[in-house]
Amino acid sequence: MSFPSPTIIPVNGIELEVFSAGSGRPLVLCHGWPEHAYSWRFQIQPLVDAGYHVIVPNQRGYGGSSRPEAVGDYDITHLCGDLAGLLDHYGYRDAAFIGHDWGAIVVWAMAVLHPERVSAVINLSVPYLQRGGTEWVGFWEKMLGGDFYIVHFNRQPGVADAAFAANTRQFLRNLYRTNQWRSPAPEPQPGMALINLAARETAAGDALMSDAELEVFAAAFEKNGFTPGINWYRNFSRNWDTLGSVEERVRQPALMIYGQYDMVRPSPTLDSVVDDLEVVTLDCGHWIQQERPQETNAAMLEWLERHYPA
Repeated sequence: MSFPSPTIIPVNGIELEVFSAGSGRPLVLCHGWPEHAYSWRFQIQPLVDAGYHVIVPNQRGYGGSSRPEAVGDYDITHLCGDLAGLLDHYGYRDAAFIGHDWGAIVVWAMAVLHPERVSAVINLSVPYLQRGGTEWVGFWEKMLGGDFYIVHFNRQPGVADAAFAANTRQFLRNLYRTNQWRSPAPEPQPGMALINLAARETAAGDALMSDAELEVFAAAFEKNGFTPGINWYRNFSRNWDTLGSVEERVRQPALMIYGQYDMVRPSPTLDSVVDDLEVVTLDCGHWIQQERPQETNAAMLEWLERHYPA
């Protein structure tokens, strides 16, 4: 099928650009950074064919959705509130949520902040981020240094935003790669690695997208800039505080899909916070549902049939 046409839906004091298809039990698909609802283009039709109502928002700051100015407007309370508002709009008490990358972080948070709205969880790449005793940005700064990209986003606001905006297509083309692990690693470069991607002419591996597919992402970021999406990262410390107010326990059934060569590593303790967990690992990198769409769809559909049948 062609990608669904967007609808602008008012929720939680903002507007979300939402792509919806099918009918039946609801599935909400949440993209990551720096992505777009279009990153789920290979999943929509198979899920619709299986009998689901597939709802794919561009989350706040992305695509045609609202882009608030305040950094705090991108914290986990707002992001989860948007998804709860989306369910209210469609008249659903609850839904199954599927997230990739930052979308996975939001879906895990939905499961503990709004457990009554979440029937089942499928997350790709990013496992539940356990709090530990130190807020996350400070912990990462101590362990990984100031050049770690999340620390850089927080400690040097505006620098990465400008670098990505100045080289939007080159940055995205270099970031959206597959098979990097089959090529020799590039020589280490000083500074923040993602900024280096924006400046580098070529990157290891193979292009993940056609020029036409890449244009969907590039056009959206040329319109919006990168600051709204990076502002999600600038709320990690606030989110650490917020999530401390609820039990660190996911009681809904959950499927975790990892990429074997993802830079985000599997959590060895995920089953300590997720009661009913299944794990699948695919032969790919970070962009799991785009690198291995058929395998991703098969894993999700088999699991949904058992835990959230249409």
